[in-house]
Amino acid sequence: MDPSRFFWLAVLVLSAYLLYVLSPILTPFLLAAILAYLGDPLADRLEALKFPRLWAVVTVFASLIAGLALIILVLIPTIDDQIRQIIARMPDYLHWFHVHIAPSLPSLLDIDTRDIASLQKTLSEHIGSVSHIANRLIGSLKGPAGLIITWITYIFLIPVVTFYLLRDWDVMIAKIQELIPRQYRATVSELVRRCDTVLGGFLRGQLLVMAGLGIIYTIGLGIVGLEMAVMIGLFAGFVSFVPYLGLIVGIVVAGVMALIQFQDWLHPLGVVVVFLTAQLIEGTILTPKLVGDRTGLHPVAVLFAVLAGGQLFGFMGILLALPAAAVINVFLGYCKEHYLGSELYCKAADDNDKLPKDQDIDHEKTVCD
Repeated sequence: MDPSRFFWLAVLVLSAYLLYVLSPILTPFLLAAILAYLGDPLADRLEALKFPRLWAVVTVFASLIAGLALIILVLIPTIDDQIRQIIARMPDYLHWFHVHIAPSLPSLLDIDTRDIASLQKTLSEHIGSVSHIANRLIGSLKGPAGLIITWITYIFLIPVVTFYLLRDWDVMIAKIQELIPRQYRATVSELVRRCDTVLGGFLRGQLLVMAGLGIIYTIGLGIVGLEMAVMIGLFAGFVSFVPYLGLIVGIVVAGVMALIQFQDWLHPLGVVVVFLTAQLIEGTILTPKLVGDRTGLHPVAVLFAVLAGGQLFGFMGILLALPAAAVINVFLGYCKEHYLGSELYCKAADDNDKLPKDQDIDHEKTVCD
């Protein structure tokens, strides 16, 4: 093996090993790098308007903080109020289940309906106040002190790392480019350009699509009158990065809750109309305008990427599955171009290798023709 290839193979293996070993502490740095990557084009545009880099970064960073603060101040209290309503009405939900669903369960499943009645009675007696449940929940979280310390570290570390990465992003990219061997610089630059086009457009566009769907779902479910409109709408919008997952999960969860809350079939039908309308808007307006076909990934490939990312790296793997798959798809496209132009593919077959006349196969023209 060529010594240079052996060296780069060793570097690749060592880097993969370090990523595996350091994965528990890489999460805040990875999130900060994503935020810096998304914010860099805005900072570059402000620089083009004669803003100094530092002030451009401060402006973008302040916008990110303001947006996060707005989410916390507006959405968190609303979601907290809906959670309290759910807890308070849990006995009613169980009563509805006991009256309408439980009678048919013994014939379908081996379940004793007396257990459900006992559970309903227990909740009715002990649910008391929401503060009691909240105190118990907080008390249960005091055990894993390491988890609390980790989240506190993330809260303070991610903004700091994001600010410094955003400030020095162009400098870091330039230094990395200087390290690329000159004979590969053109190829690497082209691959990076393609990846940046696909990844940047996909991330920014998909985030806007998810936010748009979350808003449409929330408004639609609010019009229907569902008490959990904000929670279900935002969650369905959040998981919509997986094709049809937000639609399926939203219809099932919102439909069941509408059936329990209103105890008729008109409101669940309204829920279905809301999600189908949102899906129509997403398919005809949001995705074509904001995302397009930037990833070039088939829906089956998307599902496989999400499942594989979750299996390998957990929740963070699910979030990063599609961007990683989009980048891999760019490299696979380059490898295909290289292969179709290679001697291995374009070399003409010998006469002895040709099929008989009655077995000839017509092929489409390739780059070798």
